[in-house]
Amino acid sequence: MQGIVIKSTGSWFRVMTDDKAYECRIKGKFRIQGIKTTNPVAVGDHVLFELEDDKETGVITKILERKNYIIRKSVNLSKQTQLLAANIDQAFLLVTLDTPPTSTGFIDRFLVSAEAYHIPTIIVFNKMDELQKNPNLLKQQKELKAIYEQIGYQCLEISALKKENITAISKLMQGKVSTFAGHSGVGKSTLVNAIEPHLNLKTKAISESHSQGQHTTTFAAMYPLSFGGYIIDTPGIKGFGLVAMEQIELSNYFLEFFKRRTDCKFNNCIHLNEPNCAIKTAVENGEIAISRYENYLQMLEDDQNYR
Repeated sequence: MQGIVIKSTGSWFRVMTDDKAYECRIKGKFRIQGIKTTNPVAVGDHVLFELEDDKETGVITKILERKNYIIRKSVNLSKQTQLLAANIDQAFLLVTLDTPPTSTGFIDRFLVSAEAYHIPTIIVFNKMDELQKNPNLLKQQKELKAIYEQIGYQCLEISALKKENITAISKLMQGKVSTFAGHSGVGKSTLVNAIEPHLNLKTKAISESHSQGQHTTTFAAMYPLSFGGYIIDTPGIKGFGLVAMEQIELSNYFLEFFKRRTDCKFNNCIHLNEPNCAIKTAVENGEIAISRYENYLQMLEDDQNYR
């Protein structure tokens, strides 16, 4: 039988066929076939499975080829990775400037990984109703929005709590498999509930002492949408990082770096200390945001440490 994984709870996976969902486990051999992730199967995977004697549970026998996937470093095992979701049409990266603040480092790390795995990303600035009360934060948000729109990313401004500009997101999601990403507390579950109230995903308040969201999603799950398409709900991504990427590759996933790469003197330029580097010149001229270049340098350093 063939189906799609709609929920992962560690050792068991809920697989949906055309007419029914089955609880399935995986064959042990999946864990020793050179797979470097802690979980070989992810929500969104298309799989083949065989029913067991009870006709209610099954064993996954094959994972069909993925068009893409999204991963993070394992929380407990720093040199292993965890598959978060697969076969995604688009990702919505939720960004908040306060309670909790989203750093440009986190934004750029996510965008680079999404580019590397061919996942189109829309940046969503949430809690705009709160920003309207703080001119300094609102100014900062407008500057960030300008940076990413100039690069070529679509940016939306919403308030999930007040249900402002939610329709714009619903239209983009129609007929597609989408995922919402971001730190815990940025409003992912609130936004899903605003778009599709019957899902009633759990939400929790922001911790006042640390201005951080409390984790409300433990395992990834995939839900059908009433207007067509699916939403994948993933855990808060704190350890999202670059995995198995060579230094020379990294700048290819910064879109504004990539389009200037042929202007560098050396074709293997990594934009550090090389002479006649087009990227460094663009930063000096204000054509590339300083924050983007600084985050690029940090990723280069982190990548070396990770290896």
